[in-house]
Amino acid sequence: MNKKYIVRLTASEKQALEQLINQGKTAARKLTHARILLKANDSQQQGGWTDQAIHQALDVSLSTIARVRQTFVEQGLDAALNPKPSSQRRLRKLDGVAEAHLIACCCSQPPPGRKEWTLRLLADKMVKLEYVLSISPETVRQVLKKTKSSHG
Repeated sequence: MNKKYIVRLTASEKQALEQLINQGKTAARKLTHARILLKANDSQQQGGWTDQAIHQALDVSLSTIARVRQTFVEQGLDAALNPKPSSQRRLRKLDGVAEAHLIACCCSQPPPGRKEWTLRLLADKMVKLEYVLSISPETVRQVLKKTKSSHG
């Protein structure tokens, strides 16, 4: 199998990876990527391992191995070990005012014919009161969990 991205570690890079693994107090993903790079290192006397051999030894998918190789060759050691920051910015569905109204609703009397509020009823109430255009019961649950409020 012809490898497109050949990993060639310098002595200092190899030493840093071995130290990282021996220390063992870092994220599992980072340790796995370090192990992949050490096994794939083509600078060794016997040459680097094949992706299939690394896959069997470390129980890591072939696509992960290929991606780590590619990232190392194109962007360097740091990029191969550390995940790139997420480009997604998640906007909050409820601001502080809306959260306060949600909690107030939760503490108020439930609708007629109901013994208590459900997450779905609270979500529907927030839409009906026009605090949000739409909201899922899961978002309501997360907001209420965050407040540590007593519902009883």
